Amino acid sequence: MPKLKTKRAAAKRFKKTGDGKFMYNKSGSSHLLTHKTRKRKRYLKREEMVSETRVKSIKRMVPFI
Repeated sequence: MPKLKTKRAAAKRFKKTGDGKFMYNKSGSSHLLTHKTRKRKRYLKREEMVSETRVKSIKRMVPFI
């Protein structure tokens, strides 16, 4: 049986909460911020929960988190 390997790109982007759900940071908050509203930038700072449809694929990519 081959070893399971973690997809490093996914491991850097997602983290697991205490109840087993996954969180990620939203994109679009690194540059070109001058034309974005304060409200939009504030909401980009928040971490978001991964939707249930993507959880299965993330678990497969990151088996040991």
